[in-house]
Amino acid sequence: MSDRLRTALGPLDLSAPLLTAAGCAGTGRELAAFFELSKLGAFVTPSVTLRPRAGRPTPRVTEAPSALLTAMGLPGPGIEGFLDRDLPWLAEQDVPVVVSIAGDSAEEFGELAARLRGAPGVAAIEVNVACPNVEDRGRMFSRHPRSAASVVRAARAGAAPGTPVLAKLAPDAADLANVALACVDAGADGLTLINTVEGTAIDTTTLRPTLTGVSGGLSGPAIRPIALRCVYQVHAALPDVPIVGVGGVTSGLDALEFLLAGASAVGVGTTLFHDPGAVPRILRELDEALAARRLGRVADAVGLAHKPAGYAPPLAGIDVPPPAAPAEPAGELKETLP
Repeated sequence: MSDRLRTALGPLDLSAPLLTAAGCAGTGRELAAFFELSKLGAFVTPSVTLRPRAGRPTPRVTEAPSALLTAMGLPGPGIEGFLDRDLPWLAEQDVPVVVSIAGDSAEEFGELAARLRGAPGVAAIEVNVACPNVEDRGRMFSRHPRSAASVVRAARAGAAPGTPVLAKLAPDAADLANVALACVDAGADGLTLINTVEGTAIDTTTLRPTLTGVSGGLSGPAIRPIALRCVYQVHAALPDVPIVGVGGVTSGLDALEFLLAGASAVGVGTTLFHDPGAVPRILRELDEALAARRLGRVADAVGLAHKPAGYAPPLAGIDVPPPAAPAEPAGELKETLP
């Protein structure tokens, strides 16, 4: 893989800037049938909960214009099943594993992080602050700085020292930058922006909501402008905080947009449902896009859209001579100048 694609998320060094988005790549076994997981910068697991969950009843998936609307309800085997069956297999795949965790209270997040201490292959923990929680009447922790910080603080306390903690946020906070700052102050080493956008679909035949849960999470290309706005906004406020940009990435140029907005790495999710072999293609396209713009590494592109007009990034492998001195006016013209 090209050295141009190496990047870092705080203390986490990645061979490539592409990660899976939580919940969009199964346990990893499904995706491994299409390409070697080692091509990824990291594999992000589905959100793991304390106890097994069956998820919401069907129908819980429907299509939307350029998007997918889902209300899965975080189905999964629970932390014990994950540690017994899924994590050992992932630990053998030569790919950093970012374990996404979700809970109904700050205490549950702390307990989940503690259960991952010493588990093989865990490179980082992603705290799904954007999942519904019982303590706040079905709202999401990430809508409020104080509740978001309480979850991150609990996870940080439970996690093994030195294990990076990422906070995954939703886009519908009144002041997203303030929520992001609260998470960083509480111990987050980086941020994942964004989770799905809440939406609803109505079946015009039954005249009822399409999903049994009424509302669900919108993902796919339709939300990319929203995700880019969030990454751009948070990077402007917290330029030194690593960001994983997620939302509607289908190509290398889509990934480049997130880097330019301020992300250091990019998550690929919904596109894997219809193109499970997309990762090698997107990486190749991104590498070509960086080379075409004379950018020698991912870091040269991160936040470039924030630079003032006329800013010239370092050019890979090119010695740029200093500008020549202005030419002296010639002959008669020189004499007429004041």
